[in-house]
Amino acid sequence: MELGIYTFGERTDPALTVQQRMANLIDEIVLADSVGLDVFGVGEHHRPDFTVSSPAVVLAAAASRTSRIRLTSAVSVLSSDDPVRVFQDFATLDLLSGGRAEIMAGRGSFVESFPLFGFSLDDYDELFAEHLALLLAVRDNEVVEWSGKHRPPIDGRGVYPRPVQSPLPVWVAVGGTPQSVARAGALGLPMALAIIGGQPARFAPFAELHRRVAAEYGHERPRLSINSHGFIADSAQEALDIAFPAHKTVMDQLGRERGWPPMTRAAFEASATLEGANLIGSPDQVIEKILHQHRLFQHDRFLLQLSVGTLPHDAMMHAIELYGRVVAPAVRDAIGTVSAQTRVDP
Repeated sequence: MELGIYTFGERTDPALTVQQRMANLIDEIVLADSVGLDVFGVGEHHRPDFTVSSPAVVLAAAASRTSRIRLTSAVSVLSSDDPVRVFQDFATLDLLSGGRAEIMAGRGSFVESFPLFGFSLDDYDELFAEHLALLLAVRDNEVVEWSGKHRPPIDGRGVYPRPVQSPLPVWVAVGGTPQSVARAGALGLPMALAIIGGQPARFAPFAELHRRVAAEYGHERPRLSINSHGFIADSAQEALDIAFPAHKTVMDQLGRERGWPPMTRAAFEASATLEGANLIGSPDQVIEKILHQHRLFQHDRFLLQLSVGTLPHDAMMHAIELYGRVVAPAVRDAIGTVSAQTRVDP
């Protein structure tokens, strides 16, 4: 199983400048590469409390300082972007990185990008379906013939540059909507399932639906990523103490916007138990929880959002060290042992 990190360059502490947060983010990606993690994802937001609005630019900067880690958006808000331009940006990243780029396409959890770029929220679902179809057409064909409702047609135009990878990986990010899961399966696309609340076991039917629909449409078993919030420190208590203030800041702000109650410490700690959504604790606890979820989902990739809100940079860097040097090797060994036993004793 691949293990990695995703972030939005969260900046909930106004004392931290955007420039410094961006520099810290590049340091985090470089460290993740050096400690052997497999993937780093950078997401897109258009709000003052997030640093990144252009994931491809940030990832291109990271490409010049890394050698092996895969670099993906997490996500590209495809509904409010030009799919041709998204493809060109990530094809360019693929060339700069020597074939390490990926696109994770989603509809977005915030809506600021729609009025910013002149799109109507009334077309929320229709825009994503149409833009995803165009992105795949551009990915799979150098010269494109295409027409749709929300964009002028493309009449036999070439789209350049072409990436190193053929095809350039495109994942569909979903938050648990059955229609979105089924769409990913019907297209045979890998799916990133965000689990940031509730009990992860309740999401297992979505993994099954994704695979079942893919099989019905004649596709091979598509890859699955589980994306979750978490934090790692030397002890469980330290991890909870460091992560809670930042989590509360973010979740309380969302609560004021969406009608949720304020986060309590008790609820936060409950979410960090084995059956909860957050992977917060010591390395041993996070290892146990990743393996527990792998038994539920049999997923191929796990991405951890370490920075839910502004965290001390030294604590973030230490968490990445623990993740890459302690957690990831133990998880890979355990899953490899189970897989080998399964092959020998079916």
